[in-house]
Amino acid sequence: MTDKSKTLIEICHQAGHLAARYFGEQDKLVIDQKGHQDFVSQADRNVELLTRELLAKSFPDDAIVGEEHAPTDGTSGFTWVIDPIDGTTNFVNGIPAWTVVVAGVQDGATQVGVIYDPCNEETFVASLGRGATLNGSPLKLNDARLLSQGTVGIGYSNRVDEQGVLKLVSGLIDEGAMFYRNASGALSLAYVAAGRLLGYSEEHMNAWDCLAGQLIVAEAGGRVEQQNADAMIRDGGRVVVGTNAVFERLLEISEAAFQNRN
Repeated sequence: MTDKSKTLIEICHQAGHLAARYFGEQDKLVIDQKGHQDFVSQADRNVELLTRELLAKSFPDDAIVGEEHAPTDGTSGFTWVIDPIDGTTNFVNGIPAWTVVVAGVQDGATQVGVIYDPCNEETFVASLGRGATLNGSPLKLNDARLLSQGTVGIGYSNRVDEQGVLKLVSGLIDEGAMFYRNASGALSLAYVAAGRLLGYSEEHMNAWDCLAGQLIVAEAGGRVEQQNADAMIRDGGRVVVGTNAVFERLLEISEAAFQNRN
């Protein structure tokens, strides 16, 4: 584990503990609606502010991009990408399936990522070329099951129409797979790395939702559809990950679902 990843774990834990305090006071949450099924609370905004403050203190020359506040420029060429609460819809409804997510990017590649789940005290971590861990124990994917023998996580973004996810579900059912959606893409990606899900597919994700999870899956030995991290920060994009046994087939099903839609 690098010094940078150790510091990032500490920052995510502090941010997660603040988020957990808000989560425990549901009746006091101030919630705004940004769009259809797209919510933000003062918890999201304040947790991101804390995360930014801690990152700026530890890494003053780095840029910062977050979901809820304007980007901050840096001079080092390194960029931190923050989702203060991934799974806000769950969070504001009292469902314990949300997480704090931070990834670090340089030269178009994700270098470090942390997904911290305060509700279950699980910390998923990866550094490029150094492997992935869950609460300090190595994650090693060695799962030979086919899609018909397990469960695939799916996501749905209101930035695309619903036909893609409907076709994805249909394709998975035709394959004999079970499907699962917990409304936190980052947590689902972490579950792939931990061997709980065989894979994950979503037509469009923002960088703050997926970069950390993609790195954690890859460093655990899984397969990830490759993208340039800088392009993902700018535009977002499709995300497909899986174990070695299912990735190619899941990618085929996903491509068929997400293309040529009216």
